[in-house]
Amino acid sequence: MSSSSKNSEAVINLADTHLTDAQIKTLAVKANAIRITLIEALVEAGSGHTAGPLGMADIFAYLYFHELRHDPKNPNWPDRDRLVLSNGHICPVLYATMAHAGYFGKDGVEQYKKTLRKFGSMFQGHPHREYLPALETSSGPLGSGLSQAVGMALAERIDGGRSYKKWIYCLMSDGELDAGNSWEGAMLAGKEKLGNLIAIVDRNNIQIDGFTEDMFDKPSVIIANTIPGRGVPEFERKYEWHGKPPNKEEGAMALKKLRELGEKISK
Repeated sequence: MSSSSKNSEAVINLADTHLTDAQIKTLAVKANAIRITLIEALVEAGSGHTAGPLGMADIFAYLYFHELRHDPKNPNWPDRDRLVLSNGHICPVLYATMAHAGYFGKDGVEQYKKTLRKFGSMFQGHPHREYLPALETSSGPLGSGLSQAVGMALAERIDGGRSYKKWIYCLMSDGELDAGNSWEGAMLAGKEKLGNLIAIVDRNNIQIDGFTEDMFDKPSVIIANTIPGRGVPEFERKYEWHGKPPNKEEGAMALKKLRELGEKISK
């Protein structure tokens, strides 16, 4: 099992995520160690992404050292939770976290720092299962991860028959929400009511060429939070009125209410 205290028979309760001060401190220390390791690896590699991995270190520390059901000594453990990294370019933090968690043996951290992005290394510039079987999936093209995670969540439902729920996590960037397949995955997840799927969006406000808020050369969407049946209290927020007209009596009542409202507004 992982450093998580959950045993293989336990039911994971994601609502129970309150951390003690001691746990918070432990995870903060772990996240800082992960940041140090990934910076050392990036300096040695001479290339790679820096900002995103540093920003997500706390999330990875929390998942791998508190929340995830996983076993570094048995990465293919059938009862493990799944973690899909959709924005594969932040893999320096994934590799560093896995190294600190013990996935690559006692020398894993040093091996990672020396071989990140090197030719033939298992620590490729984007996660690649051919080089690193402990990964759930290869990733690189932004937008594909959520659909992969949806497939895993559906497969878990079909498999089923357990006394506990297996969680599927998908880590995504805010920039890749530009991709249509992210929204296709989100719509399917909602349609299928995949309660075992958790998407975590890294809302760091940046893309490769600027801030997300500065991308004004695209269509805008304005969300209008309206009240159905507004103006006629008897109709307001009543789903029964979605697809039917008022009869004569109801229409007369509605017109009376609207005219009264008009008089109040015009005063």
